[in-house]
Amino acid sequence: MIRPSKHAHPDLTVMSVATVILERLKTKRTETYADLVILVEKRTKNAKTLLLPALNLLFMLGLIRYLPKADRFEYLVQS
Repeated sequence: MIRPSKHAHPDLTVMSVATVILERLKTKRTETYADLVILVEKRTKNAKTLLLPALNLLFMLGLIRYLPKADRFEYLVQS
């Protein structure tokens, strides 16, 4: 679910997981998928299933890109 409803836990939404990922990528610039899985699991249990939808959302918004040769996600600096 992208937007939280009154019945949803705020930490178990796509927007929340996307925020966690974006914060990490802003500080580290690039990150592997495995490290992002560990980060999301550490922050919020049961949010691992929301990792791919959150990455898709960030990709569609043009905030990240995937580097296939390095197998990493990169934050795209907004100017």
